[in-house]
Amino acid sequence: MSLARVHNFAISLDGFGTGEGQSHDAHFGHAGDRLHQWMFTTRWWQPGGSRGVDNAFVEQHDPGIGAEIMGAGKWGHPGWHEDPDWKGAWGPNPPFHTPVFVLTHHPRPSIEMEGGTTFHFLDASPVKALETAREAAGGKDVRIGGGPTVVRDFLAAGLIDHLHIVVVPIVLGRGVRLWDGLEAVEKDYQVEATSSPSGVTHVTFTRAGA
Repeated sequence: MSLARVHNFAISLDGFGTGEGQSHDAHFGHAGDRLHQWMFTTRWWQPGGSRGVDNAFVEQHDPGIGAEIMGAGKWGHPGWHEDPDWKGAWGPNPPFHTPVFVLTHHPRPSIEMEGGTTFHFLDASPVKALETAREAAGGKDVRIGGGPTVVRDFLAAGLIDHLHIVVVPIVLGRGVRLWDGLEAVEKDYQVEATSSPSGVTHVTFTRAGA
């Protein structure tokens, strides 16, 4: 069976995966781009970028992925469902290049974008959403893209096979926290940590046999 994988999911030292006050113009709320600056300096992100530890991890984002699941907060902003012309926060050629299943209580018709990305909208449980995404993935793995609520729900349901967390040395103080309600989740995984000269720490959780 294909794996369910999380890659490059950045959290603050106090565990927040996004800031407070998300809006059309502030996709990560008051956090801005501070959770992701480590990625912007990599060769994967820009020609001439770094080839070090951060780049080695970020390059694992795409290989073997056949579909993605993301939450409504990652796809849009509060109130996006009231705008029938809204096509997501990722531009005309989103960086996913696969079918993407957006979990929402406001389903709408699928939207085909440039570059092979098609957004589908599901009001479904994590189990059902993963079944649907696996069918679309054609035997490849499914990436659980976030935000923190979606990753937390899939972890709580025991559905994540590989989890890559990037701990960024900032304190956000408010927002949406990843680990709430997941006490002792680490017992089901082999956990490894790798420090980067950029100041972030890459923590991987890999289920036995995954």
